[in-house]
Amino acid sequence: MRLRNHLTGYLFLSPWLIGLFVFTVGPMVSSLYLSFTEFDLFRPAQWIGLENYRNLFLHDERFYQSLKVTFFFAFISVPARLIVSLLAALLLNQGLRGIGLYRSVFYLPSLVGGSVGVAVMWRQIFGQDGILNVLLGRLGLEGKVWIAHPDYAIYTIILLGVWQFGASMVIFLAGLKQIPEHLYEAAAIDGASRIRKFTHITLPMLSPVIFFNLIMQTIGAFMVFTQGFVITKGGPMDSTLFYALYLYEKGFTFFQMGYASAMAWILLAIVAIFTALIFSSSKMWVHYESGNGGR
Repeated sequence: MRLRNHLTGYLFLSPWLIGLFVFTVGPMVSSLYLSFTEFDLFRPAQWIGLENYRNLFLHDERFYQSLKVTFFFAFISVPARLIVSLLAALLLNQGLRGIGLYRSVFYLPSLVGGSVGVAVMWRQIFGQDGILNVLLGRLGLEGKVWIAHPDYAIYTIILLGVWQFGASMVIFLAGLKQIPEHLYEAAAIDGASRIRKFTHITLPMLSPVIFFNLIMQTIGAFMVFTQGFVITKGGPMDSTLFYALYLYEKGFTFFQMGYASAMAWILLAIVAIFTALIFSSSKMWVHYESGNGGR
């Protein structure tokens, strides 16, 4: 009877288990093997050991440029999006008339922000004859070729990343709804200002939500691809050559699948390290109601 119950359970789990092993575990194992081979899709893979990793770290300057661009994007866009989404959540947490409509409007960019269509729109806005330069011209200011200038192109993509704050905003809004109102009432009786309420009640109570958003946004920032591919193609002068974009170029433009697989595993290691660092630091700043800190 126990065996039958177990078999019944695994039968219901089988679609998920098949998907896990066929579409996740299997490709990961295959990718790990290919990272030690020379493989171009047209000929059988040839084992070359650590040669792909050696070439990446010792001879590939564009590999380091892609890391530099991706790190810069992550370190600027993630904190900026967290701040903007938190401020928007605080604003939308007020009991205003028509607040549901405002929430929907603020969330809309996250629904379409990662699409190719929005990336094309962004390219038009910041192009030489885009709407931004038209508006600057009417103000008597000289516009820039924003997406074609190596000093400005990366900031246009960062701005697009920050504009997609809706998902984080909704999570912050849910966290704000869970903060007991009596805490603010007690603070008001003690004469606490709005700033003190925010720093001593709102932020500590929201720290688990901030932690979650930080983890998810950091992972997403390291995997950014569509914006760089559609808006700038990694240019100008590799100033927007994101890591995922360079990986795609190696794999699907030059068909160096073994090389691209090695890059993928390095990216996995980088994301794992940063995630572990964030988890380790959470003990010092994430507060739960149980009082166990980040544990």
